[in-house]
Amino acid sequence: MKVKVKDTIIGLIQGDITEMDVDAIVNPANSRLVMGGGVAGAIRRKGGPSIQQECDRIGGTPVGTAVITGAGNLKARYVIHAVGPRMGEGQEETKLANATLNSLRLADSKGLSSIAFPAISTGIFGYPMDRCASVMLKTTVDYLAKTATGIKQVLFVLFDHQALLTFEARMSELARDLGLEVEQG
Repeated sequence: MKVKVKDTIIGLIQGDITEMDVDAIVNPANSRLVMGGGVAGAIRRKGGPSIQQECDRIGGTPVGTAVITGAGNLKARYVIHAVGPRMGEGQEETKLANATLNSLRLADSKGLSSIAFPAISTGIFGYPMDRCASVMLKTTVDYLAKTATGIKQVLFVLFDHQALLTFEARMSELARDLGLEVEQG
């Protein structure tokens, strides 16, 4: 599924974010920037030790923020480490919106034209997939609609089919509400 917002295409696909050939992929990070399991672990394993070494030099970043490192051996040029909320810590929606927004701002500040997001905080952090889709998609559409951006492509790369269906349903609702044209496939 694709939606165009001004000059940017938002795409929803099922796949492995570590295989994306984009300027930056987003790592759903923890605030210490330790790349242990889940998506972060997959990024570390495929990208090599340099990504964790750069994270160690940065030292950490608060929930809702994002930092950038090189991407090691990945196809992407950079990894943006966005710290999403743990379910139950409070103000989860605002923190997830900020993690998404700060990732987009960071990509723009580096002059990047393409970025790929996973469903931030939906793994071990326990954030519900449908709420994640609503927050991340709305934040992205709002940013693209209101900002002079050089980003031409935003991908949401969902690991399983159910997550993809959830994001597609939320994108369809958002597109309908905002009068955006949806392209299937």
